[in-house]
Amino acid sequence: MKTYSAKPADVEKKWFVIDAEDVVLGRMASQIALRLRGKHKPMFTPNIDCGDNIIVINAEKVKLTGRKRTDEKFYWHTGHPGGIKERTLGQILDGKYPERVIIKAVERMISRSPMGRQQMKKLHVYAGADHPHGAQNPEVLDMEALNSKNKRSA
Repeated sequence: MKTYSAKPADVEKKWFVIDAEDVVLGRMASQIALRLRGKHKPMFTPNIDCGDNIIVINAEKVKLTGRKRTDEKFYWHTGHPGGIKERTLGQILDGKYPERVIIKAVERMISRSPMGRQQMKKLHVYAGADHPHGAQNPEVLDMEALNSKNKRSA
C-alpha cells in the first residue's frame, strides 16, 4: 500500500468566517493556524498548501484571560540610542490597528518559511463586523461549538 500524497490540483480550498467577539485569543489563534495549514483535512500533505481561507471579524472584541491585557508587553527598538519602546496588549487592542493582535498570534504559530508566508496570505482580519469577501460565500465557523472553553462572556 502506498502513502497518499496530495497534488496542488487536488486541494479544495474553502472560505470560513470566524466571529472573534468574546473568543479567547490563544485558543482561536491555534484553530486558525491549524486550518490555514490544512492539518484538519484527511488529505494533509506537509509540502503542499492544503489550508483554507479564514476571515476573522470583530478582532477588537477578542478576549484575553488572566492579566494579559495589562501585563503582556511587546518591545521594539527604533534604532537610536535608548530607543527601546514597549506597548501592552491592551494598548494595541484599544489602538488604531487591533487586528494586528490576531495576526501576530497566528503568525507565531505558523512556520517561518516560504510556505508559511503563503499560508498567512490566506488570513484576512478585520476590526469591525464588515468584510469585503461576501462573494466567496464563506461558511461560519463557530468557535464555541468546537470547545466550550473557547468563548468567555464575562
